[in-house]
Amino acid sequence: MTKCSSHHEPTVEFFDEQDRLALVSKEGDPLETLNKASDWEPFRGKLRRCFANEPNGPGGRPPFDYVMMFKVLILQRLYNLSDHQMQFQLLDRLSFQRFLGLGLHSLVPDEKTIWSFRETLTQRGIIEKLFEKFQEFLQQKGLLANRGSIIDATFVEVPRQKNTPDENRQIKAGEQPADWSEVKSEQKDTKARWSKKGEASYFGYKDHVKADKVGKLITSYEVTDAVVHDSRVLPKFLDERDTHHDVFADSAYEGQKVEQALR
Repeated sequence: MTKCSSHHEPTVEFFDEQDRLALVSKEGDPLETLNKASDWEPFRGKLRRCFANEPNGPGGRPPFDYVMMFKVLILQRLYNLSDHQMQFQLLDRLSFQRFLGLGLHSLVPDEKTIWSFRETLTQRGIIEKLFEKFQEFLQQKGLLANRGSIIDATFVEVPRQKNTPDENRQIKAGEQPADWSEVKSEQKDTKARWSKKGEASYFGYKDHVKADKVGKLITSYEVTDAVVHDSRVLPKFLDERDTHHDVFADSAYEGQKVEQALR
């Protein structure tokens, strides 16, 4: 018979979730400040009406709180994240989870759910209205300094397509190759384009952003294919709020059209 020992191996105690968050707060968490200053409930009515006729199930109404999903979109703008990057950060970052009211064991929206939610708001024509309301709130609370704007563009690369020269000609002409099946069409990215910067070539899109100089909040954005020049988007970003402060941009935004837009 084997003698059982009553001796227990010493255990290592780790910080639990709240201890970690307390340390994050001590270091200064801007999302915690934003959450405490914000009243999110006024957004709920518009969001609920937007999804009132959406069917349940995959591709329809998301199984998540509407306000929480809108806050996901706010995080995307704050940190300029793709849907895939957003999904990863929601799984990885305690500060993001706390901002959304989630815990370590909470269900997190995946990239398809995030895309579907934003797409519905876009199709209903209310996404920019929601963000305008959010910006007004930030200005009222003094969280948006409005002391200057930064405008910039970044390449967003996607998997390179293996198309024939004839297929590429049809795609550039806005046509879909006739011999593509429905399944193949869904797997092809026909909106992405090639572009070059210096000696480097890129295939994909450009993410154009306008951010508050002090708070770094992204106040406006637009996605184009990679070949669109940075300066073409700048006039769309300028509004009355820019009249009384500086707009910062790199040399890609020089030229007569840019100067006319600034005037």
